[in-house]
Amino acid sequence: MDITGRTALVTGGASGLGQATVRALVAGGARVVILDLATAATDQAADSEPEGQVQFVPGDVTDPDDVQRAIDRAVAWGDFAIVVNCAGIATPASLLSRDGEPFPLDLFSRVVQINLIGTFNVVRLAAKAIAEHTATDAEDRAVIINTASIAAFDGQIGQSAYAAAKGGVAAMTLPLARELARHRIRVVTIAPGLFRTPMLAGLPAEAMTALGAQVPHPNRLGEPGEYALLTTQIMANPMLNGEIIRLDGAIRMGPR
Repeated sequence: MDITGRTALVTGGASGLGQATVRALVAGGARVVILDLATAATDQAADSEPEGQVQFVPGDVTDPDDVQRAIDRAVAWGDFAIVVNCAGIATPASLLSRDGEPFPLDLFSRVVQINLIGTFNVVRLAAKAIAEHTATDAEDRAVIINTASIAAFDGQIGQSAYAAAKGGVAAMTLPLARELARHRIRVVTIAPGLFRTPMLAGLPAEAMTALGAQVPHPNRLGEPGEYALLTTQIMANPMLNGEIIRLDGAIRMGPR
């Protein structure tokens, strides 16, 4: 897929993996609609991108109206052909606390709602819009890239909600790819390992170093630009479809 002149929707595109992906798409000549929460940080991120190539739409991936508004913007821009889902949260909690209290059900539901249902909400509405509005004779009409996590496979203690949600994202990759094949829309999922993103930003420097030391090679945390590079490589290779790609430096997480 040649992304030059095409339009992309990136959720969670104002920071971390999403922001790096926006920058990679812009560098490749694509136009990008960012769907992210309406905060000063996201406004600043959108304003920092080249004028005329990026539009910021405030919204929540779990809200169908917010998602549809962002998709309508992408369709209006023309040749809507790329979706990258990066929006998500990581909220650790033990099944039983030290006081013996069970995992709060509302917290489990929130993590699944944003990470899994939010991703599916974007995919279902984007696929409809692409099928109806993106006309091309090319072999590759569009590509949808979702973000899981190595927690889907190596979930640690305290990650039951996050692992369940990201496991769901991984599990729906193949059925979505099979269903959307008739529309010439590919679906691929990236499962990142330990990356230097806002999710880890609150940790002390020594903790960040210790996490990076667990990665066999390269022996460090991943950089958001490396995730973004993989998204562009997926776009470029039409045989990548229905696959979950671990991007983790060969790490396999222990129980803690």
